[in-house]
Amino acid sequence: MAADWMILLPYIFLAGGGLFIFCAAILRPDASGLYFAIALASVVLAGIAAVFHPPGINFGGMIDAGGYARFFAVLVCVVSSFTLLLSLRYAEKKGIAGDEYFALILFAALGMCLSAGATNWIVFFLGLELLSISLYVLIGSSHDEPASNEAALKYFIMGSVASGFFTFGVALLFTATGSLNIADSLSNVQAGVSALALFGLSLIATGIGFKVSIVPFHLWTPDVYQGAPAPITAFLSTGSKAALFAALLRFSLVMSPELFSYMTPVFWGLAAITMIVGNITALAQTHIKRLLAYSSIAQMGYVLMALLTVRHDGGASVMFYLAAYALMDLGAFGTVALLSRGGSDIDTLQDYQGIGYSNPWASALLAVCLLSLAGLPPTAGFIGKIIIFKSVVGAGFIYLAITGIVTAIISVYFYLNIIVTMFMRPEKVPVDLAFRVDPLGVALSGCILTAVILLGVLPSPLLSLIERVLYSFRI
Repeated sequence: MAADWMILLPYIFLAGGGLFIFCAAILRPDASGLYFAIALASVVLAGIAAVFHPPGINFGGMIDAGGYARFFAVLVCVVSSFTLLLSLRYAEKKGIAGDEYFALILFAALGMCLSAGATNWIVFFLGLELLSISLYVLIGSSHDEPASNEAALKYFIMGSVASGFFTFGVALLFTATGSLNIADSLSNVQAGVSALALFGLSLIATGIGFKVSIVPFHLWTPDVYQGAPAPITAFLSTGSKAALFAALLRFSLVMSPELFSYMTPVFWGLAAITMIVGNITALAQTHIKRLLAYSSIAQMGYVLMALLTVRHDGGASVMFYLAAYALMDLGAFGTVALLSRGGSDIDTLQDYQGIGYSNPWASALLAVCLLSLAGLPPTAGFIGKIIIFKSVVGAGFIYLAITGIVTAIISVYFYLNIIVTMFMRPEKVPVDLAFRVDPLGVALSGCILTAVILLGVLPSPLLSLIERVLYSFRI
């Protein structure tokens, strides 16, 4: 019994940290440094607990305690740590560094871990809602900015609709299979797949599709990404996507072959249109955050394409690309936070003219992350795309692979356009030496930049870990 409770330690640290911040705020109001320290310590302890907690199959059939859930819990904790570090200066400059800001990051991280590790539909729904509700508030945390309030309202409306689809889908699937256990409900749908089970699964996929910005459920994404505070945009675009695709990968691994065959053409079509719409629409964008939003949509198309190959040993390509994507998108949106000096975020393409010379570390981070998103060597994105395309071709989806390659080539243009603007255009904003040598910004840029390149040069350790995690996959 004690070992069972040890399994919950990562979740306890995240939940306890958030509650402790609220309690500390009663005794020490406006102590943003204290709230930050508590939040960072909670995330670090949760990550350590996820690595070292005792092995087990699950907690009462509700939460996975195997290597799969632990892998994504650590990934979420890494993303949360960088989000907190990006928020330290940014939130103070924007006047949003209150207890609710740091506590809600912890609660959102808790929801992500629950979503990735849930083996029961009810627990998954609780994680999804905890994640969503926390992000609704975080996105609108810049109360004085109309764009932030509008983004929060749009995400709330679309998220509520998505939750409705998901809940109804789970109810129909439970009616068809008689089980709320994820593995049992999805594996029990055998030959002669019932229309009720298919309709329920379609609604579930629709609800999750809204959350991960799959076309045609993506329309909220550019407005929300542009209006949200930059560190929260980074958090939303990485942590939530990784957690929910972890759930989709789990669903695909435990589905009955008949059910997976029904879903294959749906995933094929959604992946193709997501890659096409995301990359082509990004060509017309003149705002960095909107451009990166459409880039994020396109990246989800590549992950969805890889999801088709899980029955052909392609699960490793999904997990590796999610880890690489989390780093490179965190770095891209994190650069916006590092370069923003109060007021609205630096967002238009013109604001980045010549900034590579006044802010070399942040610009180098953005450039490397953009090259990685484009899939150019020697970055993590290059290795990730190579692994995905190899898996897709090996699974026989030749035309989908061609579509992915063509759209990836198209994306190179708008990524390189930003780099050209930063390093080959005359500077628009005067040099700010004090800002340029900010120690925290330099340290964060160096860490993410090193990780993105290191995964591109030396991917074997992470791939070996992922292979072991998938080999010991348990529900």
